[in-house]
Amino acid sequence: MIFSCPGSQKFKQPQPENIKCPFCDEEAEIWTDEFETVCPGCKKKISRSGQSCLDWCKEAKNCVGENIYKRYLKNKKRGGCI
Repeated sequence: MIFSCPGSQKFKQPQPENIKCPFCDEEAEIWTDEFETVCPGCKKKISRSGQSCLDWCKEAKNCVGENIYKRYLKNKKRGGCI
C-alpha cells in the first residue's frame, strides 16, 4: 500500500478556491494546483503566499508522482509561490 498525505490531494485532485487580491480586495478564483491568477477587479497577476508540502517534504515526488511534481517546480519557478 502506498501512503499519500492529505496535503497532496490538492495537487492530485485540484479544487477551486478564492483568494483576496492584495491590490484591490476583490475575490479571485484560483485552483489548488495553481500559483497565480489574474484578479477580476484590477486585472493584476496575484499569487498564493506560503509554502506547500511539496517544498519541504522529502517524499513529495513519490507522494504526488513525478509528473505533478515536475509541473509544480516548473510553475513555481515561472510564476510565484504557493
